[in-house]
Amino acid sequence: MRWENLAEQPVRPGSDAALFGADAVVTRTVDTPEFRGITFHEIRARSIVNRVPGASRMPFTWTVNPYRGCSHACVYCFARKTHSYLDLDTGLGFDSQIVVKTNAPELLRRELGGPRWRGGHIAMGTNVDCYQRAEGRYRLMPGIIEALRDHANPFSILTKGTLILRDLDLLTEAAAVTDVGISVSAGFTDRELWRTVEPGTPAPERRLDVIRALAERGIDCGVLMAPVIPYLGDHPDQLRATVRAIAEAGATSVTPLVLHLRPGAREWYFQWLIEHHPHLVPHYERLYASGAYAPKSYQRRITGQVHELAREYGIGPGRSGAARRIRPERETGPATAEPEQLTLL
Repeated sequence: MRWENLAEQPVRPGSDAALFGADAVVTRTVDTPEFRGITFHEIRARSIVNRVPGASRMPFTWTVNPYRGCSHACVYCFARKTHSYLDLDTGLGFDSQIVVKTNAPELLRRELGGPRWRGGHIAMGTNVDCYQRAEGRYRLMPGIIEALRDHANPFSILTKGTLILRDLDLLTEAAAVTDVGISVSAGFTDRELWRTVEPGTPAPERRLDVIRALAERGIDCGVLMAPVIPYLGDHPDQLRATVRAIAEAGATSVTPLVLHLRPGAREWYFQWLIEHHPHLVPHYERLYASGAYAPKSYQRRITGQVHELAREYGIGPGRSGAARRIRPERETGPATAEPEQLTLL
């Protein structure tokens, strides 16, 4: 998969976008402080509803991803490898070369109205954050939510971004006609850890403010406590502080997920570890010797501790990877789906 799969109309010969192939629409840099060092590649995608590969551990079948690359710059992000599909760097390039599917709202509306679509649940924010900083500029999510609302199509959103609060009215409208789930990702509350592993994200306390704001609107919000970072964020006192803060914010569930290091993310994370915590490198080499995931015994221990703390603070565990739902006025039944184009973007 390369740039030719992402666009419908070629750019003018000799334009900057030709660096990435004949079909990239526009390559744009924005000279404002919040976007300094970031390049946007604006493209017109051919498909926006994507089927999750059958071998995936994800508990959903369909996704929509209006962006590729993410200025959150989380050093552990599993989606880094996807940038290599476009011949882009999976390290700094992933953090600063952002692909924007500018036609995402109109394309989604067209696909939802297609004869082969049956209204399956669509998950968003599962690859890169749909409320990363670029969304403040491109405003793709309001049109996406409107399309889902108008087709009464169930969906969920997982985010670290506070910008979701901008769309609360639209989310409430959608919840009146279909099943809508919201989850916030917050793996820890340690500010020093946050500054180094998630440098482009809102601070953990700002994400907890999102939960409070949602609760004030009567919207349930769960927390994906991810990632729990071995040796840096997994001490019992740290787990307790995080779960307590999540509970105090009004979350309805907490689901822990231990750090996993897939190819692309693994190399970038180890590079960061060597720079910031070189003494931990041997420990990580042992812990992740068998692949991308920590041993099941370690995962079970962390999960058990978090669930015990959740019970203590009066919140329940969520289904792994599931977003909590806004209670709609009308329920929709289960459905399967098969969109006309299933290019994984």
